[in-house]
Amino acid sequence: MKTFDETPPSGALAIGSKRPKITVGQFFKDHGAGLHLSLVGPERGFDRKILEPTINRPGLALSGFFQYFAAKRVQVIGSAEMSYLKSLPRGEAAARFRALCQRRVPCIVFSRNASIPRALRVEAERAGIAVFRTPLVTMNFVNAATIFLEFDFSPSRTEHGSMVDILGIGTLIRGASGVGKSECVLGLIERGYSLVADDVTRIRAIERRELMATAPSLTRYHMEVRGLGVINVAAIFGIGSIRTEKRLDFVVTLKDWQDMEDVDRVGLEQEAYRILNIEVPHVTIPVRPGRDSARLVEVAAFDQKLKSHGQHSSMEFNQRLVNLMHRKNAL
Repeated sequence: MKTFDETPPSGALAIGSKRPKITVGQFFKDHGAGLHLSLVGPERGFDRKILEPTINRPGLALSGFFQYFAAKRVQVIGSAEMSYLKSLPRGEAAARFRALCQRRVPCIVFSRNASIPRALRVEAERAGIAVFRTPLVTMNFVNAATIFLEFDFSPSRTEHGSMVDILGIGTLIRGASGVGKSECVLGLIERGYSLVADDVTRIRAIERRELMATAPSLTRYHMEVRGLGVINVAAIFGIGSIRTEKRLDFVVTLKDWQDMEDVDRVGLEQEAYRILNIEVPHVTIPVRPGRDSARLVEVAAFDQKLKSHGQHSSMEFNQRLVNLMHRKNAL
C-alpha cells in the first residue's frame, strides 16, 4: 500500500504534541448553553486551565483523601457529595470544601440545581474558583461535558481542500490551485450532495481513531468560484446542500493529466493519505479539459463505499482473470 503523508502547516498540532489547555472561560463560553450552566456569584477564575478532557467527582477528596485526587479536571458535586456535606457539622463541611479549593482545581459545578450553602460559596470565592450550577442530572452532565472536552482536546489541523458528503462518504478533494476543485464541488452539489467545507477544511482526530471535518466559521456554507466570486451555497441550492461537519472517509487528489507520470489502469494498488497519524483511503484522478471531474469523483466515492462493505471490483476482476488463465493452462 502506498501512503501519502500530509505536510502540517506552520502552527498545526501534530499527534505527538502537547494537548491544548482550555480555560474555564472558554469552556463556559463554548459549552455553557449546551450544558445549561449558570454562573454562581461574580466572575472569577475564568483564566484557570482545564488540563484534562474529563470530569471528576470529588467524593473521596471531600472525605479528606487526596492521594489520587484529579485536580486538573472540572469538579462536579452531585447529590451524593451534597448529602455527605450536609451530614457534617457546618464548620466541618466548610473546612472539607476549603481543602478541595486549595488544590487549585479549574472550576466546580453543582448538578441538579443544588442549593449551595453560603459557607461553600465564600470558600470558593476566597480561592478564586468559578462556581457553576446546572439543572442536569450528574451523570448526564458528566457524559455531555466529557464529549465536549474530548472534542476540544482532540488534535487538529487545517487541510487545503474541499470536503463533500457523497452518499455518506465524506470526501476531501485536494489538488493544486486552478486544477478545478471548485468546479468539481459545484458539479457534486448540483447532483444533490452536500458541501462541508470549501478550499479550507479543519480536521480533528476524535479519540485518535477517526477524523471529523468541518469548515471555519467565517467561510461556512460559502464557496469561492473564479469568475463568480463568493456564493452562498445554502441560499442557491437549498438547506440540503450543506453539512456542518462530516467524518472523513476518503481523499481524492485531482492532478493535471500532463503531470501524471503513471496512471493506474486497474486499481489493484491501494493508496492511503495520512492525516494526524490516521490513514484514509486515497485515490489520484487525472484531469484535463473535457473530463467530467465531478462524475469521476462521484464514481470513486461509490467504489470506496463498496470497498468499505467488502466488495473490491478490481480484485474481483483480477481473480476472474487469474481463474480463466488457470483453466486455459489446465487444458
